[in-house]
Amino acid sequence: MRIYSVHDPEFKPYGKVLEGYDLSPLLRAMEAIPLPETGTAYRPSIPELEAAGVCRVFQDNAYGGMPVQLGMCWGRNSRLNCLEYHRDSEVNVGTGEFILLLAKQDEIADGMLDTAQVRAFRVPAGVLVEIYATTLHYAPCHVDEAAGFRVMVALPRGTNEEKPDRPPLNGEDRLLRARNKWLLAHPDSAEARDGAYVGLTGANIDIADIE
Repeated sequence: MRIYSVHDPEFKPYGKVLEGYDLSPLLRAMEAIPLPETGTAYRPSIPELEAAGVCRVFQDNAYGGMPVQLGMCWGRNSRLNCLEYHRDSEVNVGTGEFILLLAKQDEIADGMLDTAQVRAFRVPAGVLVEIYATTLHYAPCHVDEAAGFRVMVALPRGTNEEKPDRPPLNGEDRLLRARNKWLLAHPDSAEARDGAYVGLTGANIDIADIE
């Protein structure tokens, strides 16, 4: 597997780089949050990040006036494990460089996706990227295991909270894992063992195996 840059033309179907934002206060607030001892952590809304002066700017500019939340995924990870999507774009920035493993919704066939369709993209430190709503993604991967990663996650407010309690109407409803979060798990993942819909076939990609 080749690791592309988000500045390469290969990234265009999956997302784009956003420019013009002053992210310094946000990055400082992210750095102040310690890494978990093992694995990854995720919080959909973190008051310290939302108070760092860019939440309203993201809301008005990146999301055109829609209410948003600023959370973070942070820790250490090298595996794909799952892919998810939302009805809206997700905006990310990291305090250090990180890698995103991405695929496209239109590559899902009969509720399944072959991980051979997944592409890897390196995001430099401090570069703000929009991941399109049609792009499948999940937890970032570290570049340096010792340093780990801290990646801000901006999404419409309420995303990733408890999913609605309703009867399924169609096949896609099987994938709904949380509010505004549809997820396909690899059978080797902890999420699959926890009851998530198993929708990934092929290898559970590990960037540690990429030379």
